[in-house]
Amino acid sequence: MPRTYGFLSTHPPTECGLATFNSALAAQFARGGIVRVTAEGDDERPPPGVVHTWTPGRRGGWEDAAAALEDFDVAIVQHEYGIYPGSDGEDVVPLLCRLAMPSIVVLHTVLARPTPRQKALLEEIGDAADALVTMTGTARDRLTTGYRVDAGKVSLIPHGAADHMRVPARRHSRPHLLTWGLLGPGKGIEWALRALALLGDLDPPPMYTIAGKTHPKVLEHQGEAYRDSLYELAARIGVSKAVRHDPVYRDQESLSELVRSADVVVLPYDSAEQVTSGVLIEAVAAGVPVVATAFPHAVELLTGGPGLIVPHGDPAELAAAIRRVITDPRSVSDVTGRTRALIPTLLWPAVAARYDSLARSLLAERPVAAAAMLP
Repeated sequence: MPRTYGFLSTHPPTECGLATFNSALAAQFARGGIVRVTAEGDDERPPPGVVHTWTPGRRGGWEDAAAALEDFDVAIVQHEYGIYPGSDGEDVVPLLCRLAMPSIVVLHTVLARPTPRQKALLEEIGDAADALVTMTGTARDRLTTGYRVDAGKVSLIPHGAADHMRVPARRHSRPHLLTWGLLGPGKGIEWALRALALLGDLDPPPMYTIAGKTHPKVLEHQGEAYRDSLYELAARIGVSKAVRHDPVYRDQESLSELVRSADVVVLPYDSAEQVTSGVLIEAVAAGVPVVATAFPHAVELLTGGPGLIVPHGDPAELAAAIRRVITDPRSVSDVTGRTRALIPTLLWPAVAARYDSLARSLLAERPVAAAAMLP
C-alpha cells in the first residue's frame, strides 16, 4: 500500500526558506498533506494541500496539529528555532511525543554555540523523533559531537534543488554577477558592492543583480534600512549604475531564468554558522560558478568542487575570485566539469527518494518494535 506523508512546517504563501523547502519536498509525494504553521501577519487562507493550520495563540495548538498529522503514515517535520509557538519553538516537542507514527525531523539549523535552552530543546527533539536529518556533514558532526543525541537516528540528506539546467543559459553583454534570497543584515551584500568597485577595469565591467525581497521579519522591525544602506554605499563608491535591485519573490520558472543568466553567483554571507544554504545548492545545481565566503556549507560543498571560497569581510579577495572566474575560461570549465556529476544527486526527485527510503526503513522497524513490547 502506498505510503502517505504529513508535512509540518511553514508553507507558502509564507515567504521564507523553510516554506520554500517544504513546498518543494512535499510536491514530490503524490499522497500527502501539509500542516502549516503560521506566524502573526501571515495569510491564513489554506492553500492547496494544506489540511490544517497551526496558528499561535489559538485554542487547540499542538494537540490539533498532532491529530491532523496522525491521518498519515509518516510525519516529516521541518525544524528551525522560533517557527513553532513557545520559547525557542518548544511546542513542537509535545507534538512529537504525541505522534504514534514514525517522525522524521529535518534540522535546518544546528548551532555550534547554542544557548543552554536551545541545546536542551534540540536534545528533547532528538529523543522524541524516530529519525533526524541534517543536510550537510558539518551539521551532522556538530549534532553528534555537541549534543546528546542517538547517532544511529541521524541521516544526511542534502538540500534539494530544482532542475535549472532545463532552462537555456542566457548571457548578457556584460559579465553578470548575482546574489539572491531574502535580504537583510548578514547577507554581506556590502562586501560584494565593494568588490564590484574593484572590478571596474574589466572590459566590459560586470553588472550585479541583487534579487529578492527584504526578509519579512527584517521588514517588520527595521523596514528597508538595510537595502537603503546598500543604495547609499553603491552611490558613495561609484557603482550604482552597475547594480540592479530586483526586490521580488520569484516563482520557480523565473528564478531558473535569472540564475541561468548569471556568470557568477556571489554569496558574501557574514555568518560563520550557516550549515545549510538553499541558495548555494540551487546555484550549484544550475551549473553556475559560485564565489562564497567561508561559511560551513560553502566550505563543505565548494572546496575542491564547483566554486571558490574567500575569507569573510574581504572585498579584495572576493574581487580577485570573481575576476578569476570571469577572465579564466579554464577555471570556469574546471568548475562546471566538477559540477556535472554532482547535479543529479541534488535534484528534488533524488532527494525525495532518500526521504522515502528512510521512511520505509522506519515503517519496517515498527512491527519489530511492537512485537518486542508484547508480554
